[in-house]
Amino acid sequence: MSETTTPASGAAEAASEPFRYGAALAAEIESRWQDLWEKEGTFNAPNPVGPLAEGTDGGVAAKPHSFIMDMFPYPSGAGLHVGHPLGYIATDVYARFQRMTGHNVLHTLGYDAFGLPAEQHAVATGQHPRITTEAAIGNMRRQLRRLGLGHDSRRSIATIDPDYYRWTQWIFLQIFNSWYDDAAGKARPIAELIAQFESGEREVPGGRAWSALSSVERDEVLGEYRLAYAKEVPVNWCPGLGTVLANEEVTSDGRSERGNFPVFKSKLRQWMMRITAYSDRLIADLDVLDWPEAIKLQQRNWIGRSEGARVDFAVPSGEAITVFTTRPDTLFGATYMVLAPEHALVDSIVPAAWPEGVPADWTGGAATPAEAVAAYRAEAAAKSDVERQVDAKIKTGVFTGAYATNPVSGEQVPVFIADYVLMGYGTGAIMAVPAHDHRDFAFARAFGLPMRCVVQPTDGRSEDPHTWDDAFDTYDSVIVNSAHDDLSMNGLSVVDAKAAVTRWLAGRGIGEGTVNYRLRDWLFSRQRYWGEPFPIVYDEDGAMHALPESMLPVEVPEVEDYSPHTYDPDDAASTPKTPLSRNEDWVEVELDLGDGPKKYRRETNTMPNWAGSCWYELRYIDPANPDKVVDPANEAYWMGPTADKPAGGVDLYVGGAEHAVLHLLYARFWHKVLFDLGHVTSVEPFHKLFNQGMITADVYRDARGFPVPAAEVEERDGGYVWQGEPVKREAGKMGKSLKNAVAPDEIADEYGADTLRLYEMSMGPLDVSRPWDTRAVVGSYRFLQRLWRNIVSESTGELVVTDEEPDEATLRALHKAIDGIRADMAGLRFNTAVAKAIELNNFLVKRGSTPRSVAEQIVLMVAPLAPHIAEELWQRLGHGESLAFADYPVADPAYVVDETVTCVVQIKGKVKARLEVAPSISDAELESLALADPAVVAALGDAPVRKVIARAPKLVNIVTG
Repeated sequence: MSETTTPASGAAEAASEPFRYGAALAAEIESRWQDLWEKEGTFNAPNPVGPLAEGTDGGVAAKPHSFIMDMFPYPSGAGLHVGHPLGYIATDVYARFQRMTGHNVLHTLGYDAFGLPAEQHAVATGQHPRITTEAAIGNMRRQLRRLGLGHDSRRSIATIDPDYYRWTQWIFLQIFNSWYDDAAGKARPIAELIAQFESGEREVPGGRAWSALSSVERDEVLGEYRLAYAKEVPVNWCPGLGTVLANEEVTSDGRSERGNFPVFKSKLRQWMMRITAYSDRLIADLDVLDWPEAIKLQQRNWIGRSEGARVDFAVPSGEAITVFTTRPDTLFGATYMVLAPEHALVDSIVPAAWPEGVPADWTGGAATPAEAVAAYRAEAAAKSDVERQVDAKIKTGVFTGAYATNPVSGEQVPVFIADYVLMGYGTGAIMAVPAHDHRDFAFARAFGLPMRCVVQPTDGRSEDPHTWDDAFDTYDSVIVNSAHDDLSMNGLSVVDAKAAVTRWLAGRGIGEGTVNYRLRDWLFSRQRYWGEPFPIVYDEDGAMHALPESMLPVEVPEVEDYSPHTYDPDDAASTPKTPLSRNEDWVEVELDLGDGPKKYRRETNTMPNWAGSCWYELRYIDPANPDKVVDPANEAYWMGPTADKPAGGVDLYVGGAEHAVLHLLYARFWHKVLFDLGHVTSVEPFHKLFNQGMITADVYRDARGFPVPAAEVEERDGGYVWQGEPVKREAGKMGKSLKNAVAPDEIADEYGADTLRLYEMSMGPLDVSRPWDTRAVVGSYRFLQRLWRNIVSESTGELVVTDEEPDEATLRALHKAIDGIRADMAGLRFNTAVAKAIELNNFLVKRGSTPRSVAEQIVLMVAPLAPHIAEELWQRLGHGESLAFADYPVADPAYVVDETVTCVVQIKGKVKARLEVAPSISDAELESLALADPAVVAALGDAPVRKVIARAPKLVNIVTG
C-alpha cells in the first residue's frame, strides 16, 4: 500500500515568482517523485534466482553488484530526530552513486524490534508490545520515506515477524546442534560427535560407554561440546528488573544500564553461546577486513589473547589449584595465591579453624575461616565485574585458612580470596608475585605478605622489595633468586626463563604452555517476554530436545502480564521467574518428536535482543525464501568472496562506533558457524565498515542542572535565558531527554527534504561528529534555489538553459568538478562533494547562462545528494526516464589538467618572480625560462649563479655567490 507523503504547506511564494523553488514546491516535487519511485519499484534490486529474480533479463550475475547496509535501527516510539538519519542519508547517497556507475545495488532497511523498551511500555500500559512496536515502525518508515531514501522495500524485515524469527530460531538450532572440532578448526554437526562416542572412536568423558548413559547424562556430556548450551554459571542478576544482564548491560558502578538498579552476582542456569571456540579465528580474520583500525583493536583487546602457562599448586586435600600466568618465569617469586570468591575449590580447602598464628587482619574479624569466606562472598556478590576490576586504593580480601605448595620452591603459600580476581578470566585463581605486579604488591602491603625479587631491577633499586615503593615490572631484564637442584633460571632472559620453566613443569605433569583469552562465552538467555522463544523442550526426565524445523517458528505466546517477576532491588537472594512461564497451556505441551506423542515442557527464557541482528544481512538477500535462510546462489552473488574482499561479506556497512565489540563480534561468530556448516560462502558478514560520527546539539540547563527546551532559549547580553531565568549552555548529544531534539519533519516542512539531506552531508567529514545549527540549514536551501534558477525560470517555469556550446573556461570548471565530485562520492567525502557542486553552480551564476550540456551534467552530479530536485530538473530537461540509472558523469582528462600553473622563482629563498608555465614543462626548460625572465635578470645583477634547483612545474630556487 502506498504511503504517500503529505506535501508541506510552506510560506506562500510571491505571485511574480510562481515557480520559485520554495518549501511548497519542494514538498510537491518530493511527494510526487517518492510516489513514482514506489509505484515503479525504482530501487528494487534483482537477485540471480528466486522470487526477486522475476523480470530480470538473466544478466544479473554478470553485473557488478554493491550490497550497502545501515546498522539495524530500533524503532523508537519517540520518532526520529535529525541526528538519526545521518548514516541513512549517507548510505543512500552512496547507493545512488553506485547505481549511476553501473552497479546492481541492494539497499534496504529493517527493524530490530524485539527489546526491553517496548516490553516496559507494555508493562506500564497493558498494551501488547507488538502494537506499540509496529506503530513505531510505521512512523519511522514514514519519516524515512519523506527523506527520499532509495530502499528496496520488498526486502525490509522486522525481527518480530514470525516469518523472520523462524529463521533466527533455525540458526540457533544449527548452533545448538554443532560442536567445535579443534583438530579440524571448524564447527561440525553434533551428530558426528555422537557417532564417535557410540563407536568408541572418541572416549566418553568419565570412561563409561555411551550406551550406558541416561538421556540426561548424555545431555550433560554434549553440553560440554555444543556451541549453544545450558549451564549453571555466575551471572549478573538484577532483582529490580527481574532479569539477568550481560556484562555490557551493567554500568561501572554495578547497576543496570536501564533503570539504574543494583546488580548482583548469582549462579543460575542460563543459555550460553560458545563464542570462545572461535577466539583465534575472530582475531585472525580481522586482518582481511576493511575496517577502521580502532575498531579492530577494540575487538582484539576484547578477545584478549595471551600466551603463558597453566600451573598446578597442590593443596592438602589432594586437589590442585590451577592458575594461568603470562609470567611463569616469576614462579619463585609467588608468595601467596588468590582465588575468586566464587571459585569451586574454596569450600573444599577451607579448614574448620584458623591455623595457629594467623594475623588478625587476614581473618576479617571472623571466628572461623568458613564465616570469613561466607561474609566476604556476600560482600563481593554486591559488586559487578567492572567494579571488581577497578584498581581500588583499599585492597580487600580474606584468608581461606588453607595453604598451597609452590611447585618450584616447595614453599607453603597462603591462599586468599579477593574480589579483584574473576572467574571470567583464566582459571579464577592467580599466583601472586608481589615484587613484580602492581596489584599484587598493593595487596601484599595491605596484608603484610612476604615479597621476593626474582627479576633483577634495572632502575638502581636493590633486590629487597620491602624497601620499594612499588613493584618492578619489566620484560627487559634477567631472572635472579630462581634456582634449586633441578631447575635454575638465574641469568636467563625473561623469554628464555619462561620457556625453561614451562618445559620443567610439563615434564613433571604439573603445568603446560597454553593460550588464554579474556573473551567469555556469550550469555544468551533473558527472563523477558518480548524476545524470540527458544525452540527447545524438556521431557519428563529433564532431557532437552531440539524442535524439528517443521515446528518452527515457536511464536511468542499471549500472557496476562508482560513483566518479569521483579523483586526488591536489593534482594540478592531472589531468582528469576519468566513471563512466558505464566502461560501454562503454552509451557506444558504434548508433541510428537518422532517417537509418538509425549508430554514436554517448553524453555521459558527468551533470546537476547542481539539475536535478530546477528544475521539480518542474509535475510535482506532472500526475504521471501520459504525453504532456506538464504539461497546459496543469491548469497554467493551478494556476499561471496572476491579478489577485492577475500572473506566476502557486505560491501559497505555503516553505523556507530558504539557497536565496535558486541553486535559486530556476535554477528561474526554466527556467520562463521554458518560458514563452517556450509550454509554460506562468505567467511565474514561485513567486508567494509564505516563509522559515521554523531550530530550533536547544545544542551541548556537551569540552576538545578535540568535540561530546558532548547527551542525556547533566548540569547541576551552574551548569555542565555529561558522563561526569564538564566541557563547554562553545554555541548552534548541530541535527544528527547535533553529537550534539544529537532525532528526531520520540521526541517522538511520549512525547506524540503533535499535541503535537509544536503545540509547533513555538508556539515563535515562523515566520520566526525558535528554540531547541529538550524540557522545554517538555509545555506543548503539557497544552493538548491540557485541551481533551480540556473535551469528553470521562476516566473514562467520554462527552461532557461541555452543550446550554446560551452567555452573552454566552462568546460574546465565542469570537468574539474566532475573529477573531484566523482572521487569524493567514491570515498564517502560528501561534504567536499557538496562544496565542489556549489563552486560549479556559482561559476554558472556568474557566467550568466547555462548551456544545456552543462546543466545536465550538474544535475546528474547532484542527484545522489538531492535526488528529488535532480529528478525534476532531469525531466524538465526533456528526459522521460528516471535518472536513478543514468550514467554518472566522467571527466575528460584534457580539461582537468590546468592549462598553465604558476611557478615561483626564488633567489636566496626570496620570491623574485612568478611565471605562468605549462604543467608538462621539464626541469631544464623551466630553468632556462627562469634565468631569462627580466625580473630575475634584474634581481641577479652581476652576482654569479652557483646553483639552480628546478622542481617543475612550480618552483625554481637560484643560489648565488
